[in-house]
Amino acid sequence: MISVMFFCSSILCIILDYSLMLEYELLSVNSCMIMMTILLDWMSFLFMSFVLFISSMVIYYSEEYMSGDLNLNRFIMLVCMFVLSMMMLIISPNLISILLGWDGLGLVSYCLVIYYQNVKSYNAGMITALSNRIGDVALLMAIAWMMNYGSWNYIYYLEFMKDDKIMFYISILVILAAMTKSAQIPFSSWLPAAMAAPTPVSSLVHSSTLVTAGVYLLIRFSSGISLLLMYFLLFISTLTMFMAGLGANFEYDLKKIIALSTLSQLGLMMSILSLGEMKLAFFHLLTHALFKALLFMCAGCMIHNLLNCQDIRFMGGLVSLMPLTCSFFFISNMALCGLPFLSGFYSKDLILEIISMDMLNMYIYIIYFISTGLTVSYTFRLIYYVLMGLNNFISLSSVSDLGYTMLKGMSGLILFVIMGGSMLMWLMFSTPYLICLPNLMKFMTLFVIIMGMWIGLEMSKFSLHYKLKSFMNIQLTYFFSNMWNMPFISTYGVNFFPLMLGNLVYKNIDQGWSEYYGSQGIFNNLKSMSMMFQLFYKNNFKVYLIMMVIWLMFLFMYI
Repeated sequence: MISVMFFCSSILCIILDYSLMLEYELLSVNSCMIMMTILLDWMSFLFMSFVLFISSMVIYYSEEYMSGDLNLNRFIMLVCMFVLSMMMLIISPNLISILLGWDGLGLVSYCLVIYYQNVKSYNAGMITALSNRIGDVALLMAIAWMMNYGSWNYIYYLEFMKDDKIMFYISILVILAAMTKSAQIPFSSWLPAAMAAPTPVSSLVHSSTLVTAGVYLLIRFSSGISLLLMYFLLFISTLTMFMAGLGANFEYDLKKIIALSTLSQLGLMMSILSLGEMKLAFFHLLTHALFKALLFMCAGCMIHNLLNCQDIRFMGGLVSLMPLTCSFFFISNMALCGLPFLSGFYSKDLILEIISMDMLNMYIYIIYFISTGLTVSYTFRLIYYVLMGLNNFISLSSVSDLGYTMLKGMSGLILFVIMGGSMLMWLMFSTPYLICLPNLMKFMTLFVIIMGMWIGLEMSKFSLHYKLKSFMNIQLTYFFSNMWNMPFISTYGVNFFPLMLGNLVYKNIDQGWSEYYGSQGIFNNLKSMSMMFQLFYKNNFKVYLIMMVIWLMFLFMYI
């Protein structure tokens, strides 16, 4: 109900070109006032309605998915806290009130990632929390820099302070914060690790909360970011998009493939944002939220039915066993690929055509289209492994479409996955875009999609798969599937070497020379001296007599 109310408010704000800002003074320090500011415009209303709608479907879905869990109430409360943190972030044009939502997301995401309490979850939770902590610190530093302006409401300063040196530093810090939250290179490794969380959480995190927080912050901040930083962000985000698309083609974990797909789409949003197309990035963010939530919910349904098996090599032929779930899965995958007239098509096709029209340079053009081809490739590979062929896990005949609560939760989203893109297109763009391109560039998208489809299906066939493995050798395959060794860098790089150095220091200095010359050495010296003095003290009469005898001997010798 609240979601529908917010959606209607958003339409009203678009029609009337109306926005509302509410301010409440919390504290005044010298000339700096700490204000609780709420910005209500079409963008925040629309995003909030999407977040609330998706989260309501996910909570309804998790009632059955988490039915065996003893702490279901705790889980639902955590999810609600997560959504509330996201709300706080969406409505804040003030860096201090943004920090409440930003930190809330980081903290609750840690609690949700370690929900299944085992070593893998703890490690994943720690890498998630620590990666996001870098962004939190960057945001705190940005708050300190904003004191130069006398207020933390950044929305007032973006336009006319664009070329200011202080705004340049603040922009660097905000971009760093957004890169950690939206998992851009080199902070990408926490996103697949966060798959240790329950599937409903993954569905929420990867569609409309947490990972989109960084993109949303940059959409709000975009008019204040200088050209140099935009180019930097463009390079990093296109690289992320390419890396994630390539990695997903070598992955076998169902949830990780979809996680890498999210990473690829985040790269797409960031890159189109850094080309100055703020509205288009927001449009793709919303359409992506719809089909990605449904994609994860379908994956969760399959995992639930296969008794928590996530390896796609054990699946196959599920379309005959659970037809409705597989239909939803196929439709959302097609929306991800950008099949015409599904929700993903409207944003992805528009992005690619605007890239063709902008024509910044050849590198950007090529990497965009290759990444699009890779998206289609891993999608069709996934469809081949999961839906087609014979079931490789046939002994489990328990697979069926009987989870009615889960199916109802998914059914709530399917209509928007099919129609949401066109609906948003009519809402957000008052005048339609007319993009005139040469035939070759116009059909480039179609060509790349067909190529990607062919490569994805060929890669799934075992003969070609093993030929590829022998050709590329095992190290190269691992290199691609491990996100260009990023998880090793972000865990071993910041963990293994300092621990090894600590061990060396402990053995050689703490337990070595500092013990010899330090505490133990001083203790042994004092002890031996004390024992010697004690010997003298106990035998002082004998010592006195011996000294006297020696003195008398000397006396007789020299007289």
